[in-house]
Amino acid sequence: MKFPMKRTDRDMYSWDPFDDIRRMQNYMEHMFRTFPALESRFGNEAFSPLTDVMEEDEKVVVTTDLPGVDREDVELNLKDNVLVISAGKGNEEEAEKEGYLKKERSFMRYYREIPLPNGVTEEGATAQLKNGVLTITLPKTKPVAGKRIEIE
Repeated sequence: MKFPMKRTDRDMYSWDPFDDIRRMQNYMEHMFRTFPALESRFGNEAFSPLTDVMEEDEKVVVTTDLPGVDREDVELNLKDNVLVISAGKGNEEEAEKEGYLKKERSFMRYYREIPLPNGVTEEGATAQLKNGVLTITLPKTKPVAGKRIEIE
């Protein structure tokens, strides 16, 4: 009776279990290099919130979730057709019970760079933060129609 198992040429005594771990680590590093968005989302201290970008005829609407963030803690910048959203929220709790002091601090940072289509301007842009949802409306400039030049 044959087993449906393929034997490798390696000797069982020379097998290194950490070799498989190293290969998996190399695979993960390769994946993060291939998809840099994953690295920025999971590899940093800043959380990259999920964002929706909707382009209409005369405007671009960007919607992102920033739960628990106050509008004073949000910074928006537009440069070279890239919208940068950065925000932070912190929390500090202090409680004194039965002769000991308990302090807890937490801080969450949000950061996202969003490439926008050409023709978006910050003039007339509006931003609204309501119930943890940030909505940014950016108007688009009208394309300049080229003039025909007559040859004399």
